[in-house]
Amino acid sequence: MALSDRLGQLRKERRLTQQGLADLAAVHLTQIQRYEAGTAQPTLEVMKKLAVALTASTDWLLFEDDERGPDDEMKLQFEAIRQFDEAERKTALEVLDGLILKHQARPLQKAPRKRRKKATKKTRQQSGYLVFINR
Repeated sequence: MALSDRLGQLRKERRLTQQGLADLAAVHLTQIQRYEAGTAQPTLEVMKKLAVALTASTDWLLFEDDERGPDDEMKLQFEAIRQFDEAERKTALEVLDGLILKHQARPLQKAPRKRRKKATKKTRQQSGYLVFINR
């Protein structure tokens, strides 16, 4: 369901007129009409105001029911994790964080690396490392 549909549906469930919603959200009536018609999209600030006025989350207004949540298989695994004690849950979250970071780093690992200028003259040794001067 699109934002325009959800907005209109929730407004009606709350027994508000378009003017009533406009007043609660401090938005002009014309904008509410445009949002519900699907001819305009609210800014982030207006989305926050609409969510507060309608006592709904912005996620509910913007996303389909299963668009943001885990799939059925993952839901079962998360339900099992819910039964863990605090230390086990912390470990599970750390493992998940590590896997997510690894996944997010993949594009960076595949990106071509910039080549460094070739060192041409070896100089003295400092702290166990050779120091090179580019010429």
